[in-house]
Amino acid sequence: MPFTRRTAVRTLATAGVFGVAGCLGSSNTRSWDLEENAAIANAQQYNAPGCGCCKQYASYLRDNIDGELAETVPEDIVRVKEKYGVPEDLRSCHTLVLEDYVVEGHVPVQVIGRLLTETPSIDGVALPGMPAGTPGMGGTKQGPWTVYAIGGEQARETYVEL
Repeated sequence: MPFTRRTAVRTLATAGVFGVAGCLGSSNTRSWDLEENAAIANAQQYNAPGCGCCKQYASYLRDNIDGELAETVPEDIVRVKEKYGVPEDLRSCHTLVLEDYVVEGHVPVQVIGRLLTETPSIDGVALPGMPAGTPGMGGTKQGPWTVYAIGGEQARETYVEL
C-alpha cells in the first residue's frame, strides 16, 4: 500500500483518537482520594493546549487540596518546563508549581503532601508520561509508577514508587 497524504492523515487521526481516549475513560481518582485534604496554600498549573487530562487533574487537585489552584494554558508549554528545570525524559502534559517545588504530571496528592512535609533539597518530582489509572487519567493501573526527583543531588533518582 503506497504512503499517501490520505494515509498519513488517517494514521495521525487514529493516533490522536487513541491518545485522547486515554484521557477520557473512567478516571480512577477515587483510589487516590484522601481522608483529609492536603494543605497547599497556592498552586499554579500550566496545561498543555487542548489537553483534557490536564483539566481532569486540576479537578482532582481541587477536590483534594485546601488552597487555591490557578490554571493557565501558556503559548509554549515546553518553555514552562524548561524554566522549571523539568528534564525532557521526565515530562508529561502539565506542570504544577507550588511553594518551592515543581510537580510534573499526574502525581497523586499523597506524594505532593509527602514532598511538602519532608521538604527535600530537590526542585520537585515528576511522574513522566500519562500512565493509565493515575489521577486525571482514565484506565486501570498497569504495574508500578515511579515518581522521580527533579534537581538537587537526588535528580532522576526514584522519589517514590507506587
